[in-house]
Amino acid sequence: MSYLKGMVTKMPGSAKYPEMKDSRIPWIGSVPFSWSIVRAKSILKNVTEKGHPDAEVLSLYRDYGIVPKQSRDDNHNVTSLDTSTYKYVEPGNLVLNKMKTWQGSLAVSEYAGIVSPAYYVCKFVNDSVNKRYIHYLLRTRQYAQEFERLSTGMRIGQWDLGIDDFLSIPILLPSLSEQQAIAEYLDTECHSIDMVIEEVKASIEEYKAWKASIIYEAVTKGLNPNVEMKDSGVPWIGKIPTHWRISRIKNETANLDYMREPISAENRENKFGLFDYYGASGVIDKIDDYNVDDTVLLIGEDGANLRMRNLPLVYRATGKFWVNNHAHILKVNEENNYGYIAYLLEAGDYTVYITGAAQPKLSQFNLMRFPIPMAPRNEQDKIEAYLDAQITKIDSAIAEKEALIADLESYNRSLIFEVVTGKRRVC
Repeated sequence: MSYLKGMVTKMPGSAKYPEMKDSRIPWIGSVPFSWSIVRAKSILKNVTEKGHPDAEVLSLYRDYGIVPKQSRDDNHNVTSLDTSTYKYVEPGNLVLNKMKTWQGSLAVSEYAGIVSPAYYVCKFVNDSVNKRYIHYLLRTRQYAQEFERLSTGMRIGQWDLGIDDFLSIPILLPSLSEQQAIAEYLDTECHSIDMVIEEVKASIEEYKAWKASIIYEAVTKGLNPNVEMKDSGVPWIGKIPTHWRISRIKNETANLDYMREPISAENRENKFGLFDYYGASGVIDKIDDYNVDDTVLLIGEDGANLRMRNLPLVYRATGKFWVNNHAHILKVNEENNYGYIAYLLEAGDYTVYITGAAQPKLSQFNLMRFPIPMAPRNEQDKIEAYLDAQITKIDSAIAEKEALIADLESYNRSLIFEVVTGKRRVC
């Protein structure tokens, strides 16, 4: 975390305004005496221009703001076949996803285009406003929490924010020159922080690639670099030591899929759950019952991760827990090493065994016939010990970098809030 500490000590803009006043807004606190507090309706007006079906479709994201939909791999925001009712957005308009404003889904658009009828489009009607300043102000966590308080509805994670409630939100307005200085300062500093975050993320991906390579080499080639090799006849495996054999998952494990059972989200609502509830991507909840009491391996049956491999595909589970119908349950045969098989299955390339385009699926039939290299038991034990030691080091390095990213993101949020509320002066 030393880099973050250095960034904090070198960060300019630490001066304070000479006079502060109580904003009378508990979640804002004190603000500079010279700043005004107005309602959003004094600077913004809800507009509903339609009739531009051929305009570029825009999508709104918490992390990226509002961008052309085609610029991102977007499988969730489905464009209607009839876009004549979509709302028209001009550059400089503020766009809000009324169902997720409380999550930060609002942004000033740099593009012209159309958005879903479910979005709000607001036009700035006050010339004494810097749009980038408002963009930063409304995307702070404190404003998001207020949007959450004002939102209503029953849909989990998608409560609606009424346009009148939004337009009644208090807006802090320093002078136009201060707004511009704040926006420019945050553009520069946030860009610097984002660049560091991207560098750290790239380093994490390199570590993950190294980790995958170490696992693959160990479970397919062994630990002896001088051992005689032979062609395995399996493309994803390549050459293996001559004394190893090729087998299939069904020969080395027992399938216990008959034990799994899904439970609806409504029936899982219990804050005092004692047992892990597993899905395709590991533990997704806690519940008060279990359907497995054993030591097994769980491997995802469906979902995008089968192709993307952004998350682990194989999970080790022991004791009492519940498995739903999105993860296969494998019991490793006693003559094999549990950890070795776990590493081996994680290293597998299942591409040609996965079916479905929109919803990738690794069926039980295809999983169990998947070919794998098998080392003698004594080598399995050595490979597991070697990988445990190596992967522990790599995972530790990754965890440190992920913690640094969390610190940088937290600092970034804190910096923005302090600057847009006048607790840190930049001009």
